[in-house]
Amino acid sequence: MVQERTDPSAAAEGGQEPAAASVSGPGGEGRRLTAARVAAGAAGGLLLYTAFPPLDWWLCAPAGIALIAASLYGSRPRRAAWIGYLAAAVFLFPTLAWVRPIGDDAWLMLVALESFFYAAMAAAAALVFRLRLWPLWFACLWVAMEWLRSAVPFGGFPWARVAFSQGESLFTSYAALGGAPLVSFAVTLCGALLARAALQRPSRAPLRAVPAALAVAVPLLALAVPRPGDEGRTVNVGIVQGNVPGRGMHVMGDEPAVVLRNHADETKRLAQAVREGRLPKPDIVVLPENSTDIDPYRDPSANAIISDSVRDVGVPTLVGAVVSIGDTQRATRSLVWDPATGPGAYYDKQHLVPFGEYTPMKDIVLALSERANLVGRQSVAGDRPGDLKMGPVTVGAVNCYEVAYDGTVRGTVRAGGTPLVVQTNNATYALSNLPPQQLAMSKLRAVEHNRAVVTSATTGISAYVTPDGKVAWRTRELVADMTVVQVPVRTRETVATRVGAAPEWALMVMGAAAVGAAAWRGRRRGDRMGTD
Repeated sequence: MVQERTDPSAAAEGGQEPAAASVSGPGGEGRRLTAARVAAGAAGGLLLYTAFPPLDWWLCAPAGIALIAASLYGSRPRRAAWIGYLAAAVFLFPTLAWVRPIGDDAWLMLVALESFFYAAMAAAAALVFRLRLWPLWFACLWVAMEWLRSAVPFGGFPWARVAFSQGESLFTSYAALGGAPLVSFAVTLCGALLARAALQRPSRAPLRAVPAALAVAVPLLALAVPRPGDEGRTVNVGIVQGNVPGRGMHVMGDEPAVVLRNHADETKRLAQAVREGRLPKPDIVVLPENSTDIDPYRDPSANAIISDSVRDVGVPTLVGAVVSIGDTQRATRSLVWDPATGPGAYYDKQHLVPFGEYTPMKDIVLALSERANLVGRQSVAGDRPGDLKMGPVTVGAVNCYEVAYDGTVRGTVRAGGTPLVVQTNNATYALSNLPPQQLAMSKLRAVEHNRAVVTSATTGISAYVTPDGKVAWRTRELVADMTVVQVPVRTRETVATRVGAAPEWALMVMGAAAVGAAAWRGRRRGDRMGTD
């Protein structure tokens, strides 16, 4: 039997379920249309990748999403799911290529797992395409998908959220209103509106102007988002990047304390530059995560090396250390080191890297993988935000991987942290696309919370980001470097800081309600057809 060809957009205009063209029997779809869907989905995934650092072609994000939405429109949930999976894989393989130093198998498994979230979203989107305002509901579902993959499994993996491609774009200001979720929503809505305009039937071409105009309006409206201004207070922050000897999985090298000595020596060079008048005197100094590869609490020589360099620079210094907790555990710690009294207040990393700092399903994984034993001692998570008093300010300590987590950064700002200080160790992923992606997150967080962000990395990229999201200073990778930057101290909160996750939850509820409404409408329509 050959079904009648039906224009999907025509069905949607009447509030009915879009029906796909078919020459292959009931429930089928023409091969050329399926091939077009596959091509559009793959092209959309590739375009979305180019929006992320290091390419930073941010306009490609809404364009890529437009192609993905068009590839799914009018498809049934099962077909939408595998097309969504394909588009996600094309997007994630290059975007997450920084995982390859750990192993190509880890890279493949991560992409395979994360793509399932996009497949589930695509299946749900196939339902909401039946509704008149489907670009809105599609954007809500995208936010829900990013929330879910940021939460599960093993604490989630928030990397490659659409918002993190918009570190410096027309959409960035939405971060000050609703955080990263609202930025993702705005970009996805823009893309879906572009798809809606392109899918308009030729006989109703003039109506394309409406969704097209709305797509242009979405980024332009971000210019109206209120942003707190300067408060006239500054602090001088010294930033140290000491570099490390190794690469890949063996970044710390074979010689004990070499990483510690590199960072202590660079701190001394900073102190010398201050004495010679080449740099202004800092009020505080920040060293990166893992700036000491030996526990300074247990090793007297490590303690002495750090104390000597901190006394030389003469101001409180934030040291990144991996410290022992009992005989079998450890903590990744941001430790305030005073030039007179030594180690004091500290913050322990809350969001740990699965399979990097701890091993989920430990007994099974360690038995199956020899490489998993490289984790060594299992890390334990901290349970409090990173507000640390240092000299004239209370910094907001955020540790590496944590900058991707909305709640962790927001909690630190709410606790009084300003400026934000991101200590990171990207040495395993040097010269990959991870360091620039992480810097883009810092740019978004600066705008989201009206806070300057200072990043200190072992091998790069160390940087200073203004509260407007602009990079005012940065290092190259794989070099030792240091500087002193004058950083504004801001205490006023943005709307995003105050309302927290409320916009994200509102958008997710709207998306879930749209799926329910579309399913109910489809069921009623099916019941009517059965009665007839």
